[in-house]
Amino acid sequence: MNALLLVRRTAMGGLAALLLVAGVWASWGTAQHVMLTGERERGTMRVTGCSSDDCVGAYVPSTAGFQPRAEVVIDRSIAESKGASIPVAVKPGTDEVVRTGAAGLLHAWLPLGGALLLASVVVAGGLRLPRVAWALALTGGALLTASFVTLAF
Repeated sequence: MNALLLVRRTAMGGLAALLLVAGVWASWGTAQHVMLTGERERGTMRVTGCSSDDCVGAYVPSTAGFQPRAEVVIDRSIAESKGASIPVAVKPGTDEVVRTGAAGLLHAWLPLGGALLLASVVVAGGLRLPRVAWALALTGGALLTASFVTLAF
């Protein structure tokens, strides 16, 4: 194998791996609140208003030992209207919540979906592995589409 080819494949493989690790890293911050139950505070948020960046509302806990909150904040991408009631988990030590359930889980892994799409381009062009690239692209596209469908409908 030519040394230049080895260097190119190593660099492209490293770049693809870096993209995937970054996608998991970016997703994990939110996903851990959705996936891990344990002693996490969970409940329901009733949306009272939204700005361009986030929505606010009252929170009622469903787990014992926690107090209701007059106002909690959630990312605007939830696509809910005023008065909607959504299941949420509270980030420890804050008044910030994340959506739970299938929609919350898919939304949490959105950065990984984007990373899969980017990595597919690197794998196809730099590593010349079209089947692997198609698998990465289809997986990323499916994740993005499923997240959109669960949040929008």
